[in-house]
Amino acid sequence: MGFWQRPEPAMGRSFVLSALVHIVLAAILILGVRWQVRAPDVVEVELVATPPPPAPAPVVEPPKPLPKVEPPPEVKPPPPAPKVEKPEIVLPEKPKPKPKPEVKPKPKPEVKPKADPEFQKRLREQVAQEQKTLDQQRQERELRDLLARKQAEADRAAASVRARALNEYIGRIQAKIRSNIPGTAIEGIPGNPEAAFDVVQLPTGEVISVKMRKSSGHPRYDEAIERAILKASPLPPPPSREMFERELKLTFRPQDK
Repeated sequence: MGFWQRPEPAMGRSFVLSALVHIVLAAILILGVRWQVRAPDVVEVELVATPPPPAPAPVVEPPKPLPKVEPPPEVKPPPPAPKVEKPEIVLPEKPKPKPKPEVKPKPKPEVKPKADPEFQKRLREQVAQEQKTLDQQRQERELRDLLARKQAEADRAAASVRARALNEYIGRIQAKIRSNIPGTAIEGIPGNPEAAFDVVQLPTGEVISVKMRKSSGHPRYDEAIERAILKASPLPPPPSREMFERELKLTFRPQDK
């Protein structure tokens, strides 16, 4: 097929449009010559062919799903063939060779060092001196222990003698003070209540102060004791100067004698 023979879809419309344009143009030219003296205007008409419509888009079919491939069936291995044990062949043991007799070396004779008489003498003297020193130290320790025990016994004996003498000294003071307490101050007191007094004296026995430390619970009896202490001044002297007590703690009971 040639170029001019190619079918054009809008050729018919273009041909009709072209014919109408030519007819209108011819009419305008004829009427324009008659109505106007001046030369008619030139009218240019450009014929433009209408572009063909776009071709329809091709229909694209959706891709078909791939066929599902199933895994091949699991093939189990055949069971192992039973193991055939070979019979154990026991070979006779070979006789062991006899041990060779062990040859012990002969002991060498021990060479003893020769004793040095001078060295042995000095050694004996040194041991004797050390033993003598130990004996002296033990005897000194025993003597010190003995003296310490004797001193402790002497101290206890002296303390006992002092305590007995001090009790006798305090007893003489209490007896002198009780002799100054009138019998009327003791009458009517039930039981045997105790009254305690702190007495301060001079080395000559003179009473400086009297202070009641514990009441008997009967004021008349307490006041009678305080007057008796002041009346007993000077107090009896101690057996020795070493036993003098500046502060005395005296106790009194109605039934004491």
